[in-house]
Amino acid sequence: MTVDVAAPPTPRAAAEDSLLDAAERLLVDSGHGAVTTRRLAEEAGVNHGLVHYYFGSIENVLARTLERFTSRLIERQRALYAAEGPFLDKWRQAMTYLEADARYQKIWLELQALAWNRPDLRARVARVTEEWRAVLMEAFAQARAERGIELPLPALVALVATFNQGIMLERLIGFDEGHAELLAWIEEVIGGDC
Repeated sequence: MTVDVAAPPTPRAAAEDSLLDAAERLLVDSGHGAVTTRRLAEEAGVNHGLVHYYFGSIENVLARTLERFTSRLIERQRALYAAEGPFLDKWRQAMTYLEADARYQKIWLELQALAWNRPDLRARVARVTEEWRAVLMEAFAQARAERGIELPLPALVALVATFNQGIMLERLIGFDEGHAELLAWIEEVIGGDC
């Protein structure tokens, strides 16, 4: 029996991963304002000169952190919605992920706020948004047809995306009034008798 053993990462790949992991932790624990070259390198356990050598800028580190984190989640969501089973069960699981993973919410919202005034980062955050919308378009196309939802698909996806973002914002400040009722109503619309 042959066992495939992945080649160990190169020193550069290992350092880059350490820096991205550190950026993720700092974004979650302290926010984007705490991510400086020295603090990031210290958190990653690497020489501070490697931050700019490998990434060029802190902004690029942050964008790559978001892109890496998002790619894993998008893969998970696509697999979830592509699996057999009722759409309502998939929706419930997706909402469970949203509720359980405050790390991504914090990273996502921190970088959105930072991107408001940084056009290069804004373009990268917009690409991540487009990727998420594509996942939702695929997921909701079938549910919309099955349930006879008359709202145009792009509008339905925009509604779901913006409602999720609103819930994320409110949860991060410790507020959840009306969330359970809204989720129950949405489940009735998309699940009905299913």
